[in-house]
Amino acid sequence: MNLQDDDFTLFGLPRTQQQDEAQLDQRWKALQRQVHPDRFVGEGPAAQRVAMQWSVRVNEAYRRLRDPLQRAAYLCELAGMPIQAEQNTAMPPDFLMQQMEWREQLDEADSAQSLQTLADAVRAERDRLLASLQVHLDALPDYAAAASEVRSLMFIEKFARDVRQRQLQWQHAQAAGA
Repeated sequence: MNLQDDDFTLFGLPRTQQQDEAQLDQRWKALQRQVHPDRFVGEGPAAQRVAMQWSVRVNEAYRRLRDPLQRAAYLCELAGMPIQAEQNTAMPPDFLMQQMEWREQLDEADSAQSLQTLADAVRAERDRLLASLQVHLDALPDYAAAASEVRSLMFIEKFARDVRQRQLQWQHAQAAGA
């Protein structure tokens, strides 16, 4: 193992968006058994520091590979197409219109049902984009299109958190009023 290996190489997995979660979990557990600092207690502070570095590296790779959005962004970066979400905020007009419509729906939501309907629509769009990402990353590959979809998914993920927060507020308000 090499600390400089990319996450896929470290885990012995193909560089693809589609990953078998069970295999990923199994590989993470096996790597942690190899590098966990507790295995190096009797070998002194230097060995423990190295083991800690390895453990942190394995955990970071696992978190990145486990999350479909982070995994897609990482694949784009590995292919030389960094996401640059802070610098590249250009979005297609239809996507921006959808975001505005969703934001209005969230602002006007006046029931648990209207919030759930919005959450379902957001989840469906997220799932559609994740499926499209898999095509752009694994089948074509088209990293420029994938990078654009990752940026869109980042907006959708943030909005989904806003919807969940609003649902929780609604539930608390209903519980307080009951």
